[in-house]
Amino acid sequence: MNIKISNIAKLPSKYGDFKIQSFKDKDKEHLVIFKEPILDNTLLRIHSECLTGDALGSLKCDCQAQLHHALQLISKENGMVIYLRQEGRGIGLFNKVNAYELQDRGFNTIEANHQLGFETDLRDYKIVEYILNYYKIKKINLITNNPNKINSLKNFEILQRIPSITPTNKHNQNYLEIKKESLGHFL
Repeated sequence: MNIKISNIAKLPSKYGDFKIQSFKDKDKEHLVIFKEPILDNTLLRIHSECLTGDALGSLKCDCQAQLHHALQLISKENGMVIYLRQEGRGIGLFNKVNAYELQDRGFNTIEANHQLGFETDLRDYKIVEYILNYYKIKKINLITNNPNKINSLKNFEILQRIPSITPTNKHNQNYLEIKKESLGHFL
């Protein structure tokens, strides 16, 4: 992997004072948000970019709520969020908007991806291993509901899985049900 690594900068936020560092892999720039000290048994959230949820507050998903939940936990206990730039389960923003339109017509998130010619989930977590090794982390307390994230960390000891259960609403109930029933998420 040919990874470029930025300097570390301060990031004061409504959840506390963090530090940030970027890891550039080919055409994607990922972000690590952390609170020191970074311990070998760190609290970790692997979060895939969701512009509509994270930045615009979309009620169609639980992405922003999970991100904020992780930042709240990390602000109290130290740890990190690895923010991966892989929008829409890896299909990109343009295709995600097209998938949203298909969802407006009654398709669920998986069916919409398939209608557009994509697999269910195209996300890749290889950079996570590089980042964890960079920070010399071998043991983690993983904040996730996603079994794929757990499976992607075979070279690390997961001390515990911390659920990220967030409130539902009428716009994301079906989305969360699909994540649970079809993708095996722990909800």
